[in-house]
Amino acid sequence: MKVLCAVDGSEFSHWGVEALGVLSGQRPKTVILLHVVEGGAVPKRSLAAVDRAGERLLARLAQAASTALSQAATGHGTKVQTLVAHGPVAETVLTQAKRRKADLLILGSRGLSDIRGFLLGSVSRRVVTRAACPVLVVKRRVTDLERVLLAVDGSRHSKVAAEFLCAGFLPQSTHLTVLSVAAPAVTELARQVLSPAELERLTKPAVELAHKLVATFRQMFLKEGYSVATEVVAGHPSQTIIQQAEKIRADLVVAGSRGLTGIDRYYLGSVSESVLKYAPCSVLVVRGGRA
Repeated sequence: MKVLCAVDGSEFSHWGVEALGVLSGQRPKTVILLHVVEGGAVPKRSLAAVDRAGERLLARLAQAASTALSQAATGHGTKVQTLVAHGPVAETVLTQAKRRKADLLILGSRGLSDIRGFLLGSVSRRVVTRAACPVLVVKRRVTDLERVLLAVDGSRHSKVAAEFLCAGFLPQSTHLTVLSVAAPAVTELARQVLSPAELERLTKPAVELAHKLVATFRQMFLKEGYSVATEVVAGHPSQTIIQQAEKIRADLVVAGSRGLTGIDRYYLGSVSESVLKYAPCSVLVVRGGRA
């Protein structure tokens, strides 16, 4: 596996580097640490000095990456490379990931609690929505992947996300919860008017389908030796995913992504983006276009 980790010198990107140590399920063959200098934001007379500062930053983080990898059971033999690139941050990260055929992108994120966080959040969003490979957005220090929540909806995108996890991303010690959300069959106004019996009748088909779905995914992971629990909850998808992540104190939320076109783009904006913003833990988004 080849991993591209974008860093900017913040504590959040340092957490992204440290997260390499939890990828014990599958040893990265190569880790590329990328620092992007946004040329338009730096005067030309200062560009060389900024580049040198970026190279010093990468040297420090390369040592941190080596330390993190050495703590993982499968870290031996990973090659760590560094790269300073110029251009718009999100677009440059995407270009380098494609050019270097990355299997996984790692980004640190400040979240959306302040103006700087909002700007980085917009970078994270653009990268997640357009990356051709899975993207791990690290929102806090990740010391292990003891509890992981996989949100599935029956689409091929969820299947691809599950296959990525089964391919060795998760350590065998992970306790996985597979969640399917049965979205409301009626509007909020209708819920206020209909009787509980009528609501149950309308919701029942979606709930039954969700139970079948999580059972299928459970069997997939059981065959790989993982400890798996399942949850089916009726509610709003993004809110329910976030609530369940809080409930199980998840270290990571995993979801498939439909990408940027048509109704798929709307879905990402309404569900995956909300999870990225508000999940209490790091988020792994796997594009459905893989395999």
